[in-house]
Amino acid sequence: MSKVIINSFEDLKRLEGEHIGTSEFMVITQECIDTFARATYDDQWIHTDTERAKAESPYHTTIAHGFLTLSLLPYHWNQIIQVNNLRMMVNYGIDKVKFGQPVLSGQKIRVAAYLHSLKNLRGITKAEIRFQVEIAEEEKWAMEGFATFLYYFNENCVE
Repeated sequence: MSKVIINSFEDLKRLEGEHIGTSEFMVITQECIDTFARATYDDQWIHTDTERAKAESPYHTTIAHGFLTLSLLPYHWNQIIQVNNLRMMVNYGIDKVKFGQPVLSGQKIRVAAYLHSLKNLRGITKAEIRFQVEIAEEEKWAMEGFATFLYYFNENCVE
């Protein structure tokens, strides 16, 4: 898989409205789920108690936290795109996030990304990315939404 290389506002502008790329699949392990639970103090049994989940959960296994899945967006985004010539990049916001179905422990996920819109804000590039978290061998997605990034390119951006 090759990354999309971006060096300027103009490079991004050519991708507006287009599918940018899809990341590699990543396995969501129980260890990853447990680590996230410890870091966020969210140890609800549906995430961390494998024996109870086998017996009581409708999924018969533990599930990843929705926010764990969301927090993996930068990892997947960095597999899809390489933005060069930057002074700085800022995560500006996440909007309209919807959870389609849970990610079960042991399942593989990846992210498909589309450049929804692009604006030049007096030299700052505001990119709104529509993303969809896909689960291997499942028709329905795990999550979808919009992530907004601000890119401060070294050269002035011109529309």
